[in-house]
Amino acid sequence: MGVSRLMDLLADSREVIRNDGLLLLQQLTKSNAAIQKIVAFENAFERLLDIITEEGSSDGGIVVEDCLLLLLNLLKNNSSNQNFFKEGSYIQRMKPWFEVGDDNSGWSAQKVTNLHLMLQLVRVMVSPVNSPGATASCQKSMYQCGLLQQLCTILMATGVPADILTETINTVSEVIRGSQVNQDYFASVNAPSNPPRPAIVVLLMSMVNERQPFVLRCAVLYCFQCFLYKNQKGQGEIVATLLPSTIDANSISAGQLLCGGLFSADSLSNWCAAVALAHALQDNLTQKEQLLRVQLATSLGKPPVSLLQQCTNILSQGSKVQTRVGLLMLLCTWISNCPIAVTHFLHNQENVPFLMAQISENLGEDERLVQGLCALLLGICIYHNDNSLENYTKEKLKQLIEKRIGKENFVEKLGFITKHELYSRAAQKPQPVFPSPEQMLFDHEFTKLVKELEGIITKAVHKSSEEEKKEEEVKKTLEQHDNIVTQYKELIREQDSQIQELKEQVSSMSSQNEQLQVTVTQQLSQIQQHKDQYNILKLKLGKDNQSQMNSQVDGSQVNGLQTEEVAQLREELEELRKQHTLLQTQLTEKDTLISNLRSETPQIAEDSAAESNNTELLQELEALRSQVQSQTAEIMQMKTEREELLKRNEAMSSDAACSSDDLADSAKMAELESRLTAQMAATERLKAEAKSLSESRAELEQQLASATSTVAILQTEKGKLQTEVQESKKEQDDLLMLLADQDQKIHSLKQKLKDLGETVDDEDDLDTRDQTDDDYEEDEDEDED
Repeated sequence: MGVSRLMDLLADSREVIRNDGLLLLQQLTKSNAAIQKIVAFENAFERLLDIITEEGSSDGGIVVEDCLLLLLNLLKNNSSNQNFFKEGSYIQRMKPWFEVGDDNSGWSAQKVTNLHLMLQLVRVMVSPVNSPGATASCQKSMYQCGLLQQLCTILMATGVPADILTETINTVSEVIRGSQVNQDYFASVNAPSNPPRPAIVVLLMSMVNERQPFVLRCAVLYCFQCFLYKNQKGQGEIVATLLPSTIDANSISAGQLLCGGLFSADSLSNWCAAVALAHALQDNLTQKEQLLRVQLATSLGKPPVSLLQQCTNILSQGSKVQTRVGLLMLLCTWISNCPIAVTHFLHNQENVPFLMAQISENLGEDERLVQGLCALLLGICIYHNDNSLENYTKEKLKQLIEKRIGKENFVEKLGFITKHELYSRAAQKPQPVFPSPEQMLFDHEFTKLVKELEGIITKAVHKSSEEEKKEEEVKKTLEQHDNIVTQYKELIREQDSQIQELKEQVSSMSSQNEQLQVTVTQQLSQIQQHKDQYNILKLKLGKDNQSQMNSQVDGSQVNGLQTEEVAQLREELEELRKQHTLLQTQLTEKDTLISNLRSETPQIAEDSAAESNNTELLQELEALRSQVQSQTAEIMQMKTEREELLKRNEAMSSDAACSSDDLADSAKMAELESRLTAQMAATERLKAEAKSLSESRAELEQQLASATSTVAILQTEKGKLQTEVQESKKEQDDLLMLLADQDQKIHSLKQKLKDLGETVDDEDDLDTRDQTDDDYEEDEDEDED
């Protein structure tokens, strides 16, 4: 918890306490990764950046410097803190530090120091020694937030102090190194001149200008190297400025500046231009071949000379060591891994004797490096020789070395390069940092090339002709093997294409099969819907009214004189009315059912079981007709009983006339007459009711006739339904036949894929199950029919 409490001092309102806390944390975080992580995760970045902003950023005082020194301690060589700094979006907060105005005169010493530390802080995040992924991520963030654009503004500004300008160039170099997006942006930057010139051209003008400070020229070279690092597009643009078809006499190009520096009187310019041009060819065979086309006009009246020849001509003139080392590094990089360039170099009859003479001579300590580089150049001519020139084949060059130099001596001279003290210094890091211009001899990328070629050239020189022949035989065998492998690869490609075509066919067949399955599923669902509708209709028709209760009339003789018999007749008439009302209700229900049947009949057009429904409907209509007939019989029986009652009344009136003697009988007769009158009224009423029943029966017969015609119509529609069902069955059979053909094709295609070695899921079980389900559905349909 001690570090946490020390971090609290940075938020203290007393500036003395805060400043002493900064100084204490600086000492604690030096070379202690554990404390650095603790401080970083105690929100140090946020607090330090807030303090820098409060104190005025680059215009602040010593407190800003202390904060920047603490930030450098936390971030330098600490990948986890760097990642935390980037993930916390603190890179974006660095952009305002570099907002420099137009008036750059009178910078204070403290401002120069602050800005210098700020630039170092940016370089820590994008240093080449960091992991490539972390560096690329920081470079991307710096471009997106506009930090790179702000640095380029300082780069092209006027009045900026020389040491700040130099450090800014180095910072921009590492921000763009290996990042294609950042390199493209840098190539588009123009200096505010009239006319505007690309920033690259302006920087190269400073590099080849011997009046510029040495550190500034080294920084420009580093910037140019970083611009071309893994940037084949940029390499092509630089080489294109040297080609005859693209030269513009009215403007200064990068290629012209490099050529001018390459052949100037200043040895440092020679070396820088040679190394810069070598980076334009690094790992780029196309540009190596393109540069062979470059022609130089050396003097009036003489034919132009190729750039390659001019470099060798300057070498043979015995210029300064720094110039020759630069040209030899350029030539080694140029012809390495480029047989055409080797042929061009050997085509000049003077080059090989010159190299032999340089290597074989016993010169002083300073010339040993040149001897080693000449040995390296000659070794490249041996190793990358395609034997197109008879005088300088691999074997003849090795014989010359053995006769004039000796193999051991040659290998010893070759080893002079790596034994040089400046070689190991240049191999440490990409940035060219030299104490003085005289020590500027090796380039970082060239040290990688030497390490790669030294052992290869040593083996190539020591190999005998027999070993060469064996190697040639092995190469031929390998070529034959490669040809066989190529043939097999082509065969495999053809098979792959065939397999791909078959897969496409299988996929198309599968899609067709799926479509057919969908169609069949739709048909089955439609059939199921029709079945459901049929069942619903069947349930509706099944809800018939139960059979009418047959009211039997008592057949016993009725005594017209008893009141109970008249009441019984009335009850029977009331029952007949109820039955008549019930019959009318039933007929109304039947009419409703018939109309519903007519409306629902088109929906069951494909149902094969409609015939049974119509049969049941006919049976129900027959039952209704029989009920009506039974009602008619009951009415006739009632008429007969009424006539019998009338006869009884007449008999009773005649008996009363015969026995008029008795007064009591007269009274009884009067009573009987009154009862007879009432009975006659009741009889008349029964007649009226019987008449109404007769009319109702006529209406029932008409309704029965209309129901019969409706049944005939239903039978006709049933025939149509049966026809449509048969057509639907035929369509289903055709679909099943089509599915069977598709299954057969898919099976054959699967068999072909299996023969070709492809793994194919077996779906026979699934197909069998589907077929079984289809057969079961068909059997169900037949049973229901």
